[in-house]
Amino acid sequence: MRWEALFDDLETQAAASERLDFDAEVAERARLDGAAVELGDRLRGSLGVNIRVRLTMGTVLEGTVGHVGRQALVLLEPRHQILVPYTAVIQYTGLGRLAVTEPPGVHHRLSLASSLRGLARDRSLLSVLVTSGQARPEEPALHGVIDRVGQDFLDLALIHAGEDRRAANVRDVATIPFQALAGIRSARAAVG
Repeated sequence: MRWEALFDDLETQAAASERLDFDAEVAERARLDGAAVELGDRLRGSLGVNIRVRLTMGTVLEGTVGHVGRQALVLLEPRHQILVPYTAVIQYTGLGRLAVTEPPGVHHRLSLASSLRGLARDRSLLSVLVTSGQARPEEPALHGVIDRVGQDFLDLALIHAGEDRRAANVRDVATIPFQALAGIRSARAAVG
């Protein structure tokens, strides 16, 4: 009988040791998998989720994640959509735990410049937030229409909010480096 108890005890210890080894391996694989997750994967995993984004300039934006690109995301507000370059963000709040890897193809090639060229082509009236150097605190955004998009800058024809882009309405043209962009708000298209 003592031999039987000894063998049972040894089998129990071996099973417990195997379970600990297995648990340690699972934990290590989970850590390695977590280390491979990129911010874009977390953002894609939060498509359709309402989040808050704190910009380097201190402004906090809130909206639903509508699109995740290579260099920027689009937040959907009830009346507007905001293109937010990743370089202008210091904190995201409300992201889900899900991570979705980027599918291969066109989305990967779309850059901030290509998104801005689309806005320029549409002649959309925009409110542009820049990271610093606002001329006056009471004028928190530059209003205008993108006239030109270069490799690392855009030219914004400055007009008063609500005016159309006509030569007579252009007050000035601001050239803004991409690195200074904090957000670009445009009117949200009507859902028909």
